[in-house]
Amino acid sequence: MGMSSSGRAVPYINVTPLIDVLLVLLIIFMVITPLKPTRFEALVPREATEQQKQAAPNPNTLLVSISQEGKIRLNDKEDLGTVATFEGGADNTAPLSRRLLAIFQERRNNRAYKAGIESDPNFGSMTEDQRIERTVFIKAPRALRYEPVVKVIDAVKGAGATPVGLQIDDLQ
Repeated sequence: MGMSSSGRAVPYINVTPLIDVLLVLLIIFMVITPLKPTRFEALVPREATEQQKQAAPNPNTLLVSISQEGKIRLNDKEDLGTVATFEGGADNTAPLSRRLLAIFQERRNNRAYKAGIESDPNFGSMTEDQRIERTVFIKAPRALRYEPVVKVIDAVKGAGATPVGLQIDDLQ
């Protein structure tokens, strides 16, 4: 500490040790920081083989299709309502929600579990609703507006589907 002309001690901070500590920390962080990847590799699906094209889909698969006109179908068999694809059109997604609720209740009664869930280490602690297969895929034409698709997603999630997958398809 230095002395002032009045005889009092003047506070003086020696910053040299602080700079040394800062440099050591900087070197440590530079060494332990992981290197950024130089490229991103993505796996692009290959063309399906004949055997894959002819394979039967899983019977528990639920596919909700939306046509260009806004008609909603479940697994290409049932006509279950409509969504407006133009301004001022009418929406009716209630039949879809009711049908999905009935399917999920039937699966709960029949104990139709997700494929391979029995081998999950947390199987014993899961509730019955967590074990039931409730995956739904939504397929819509690429040219369809976003709003009708969101309405169908809301109806599907409201029925208890989880997870919900999206497919883009050029439906006629």
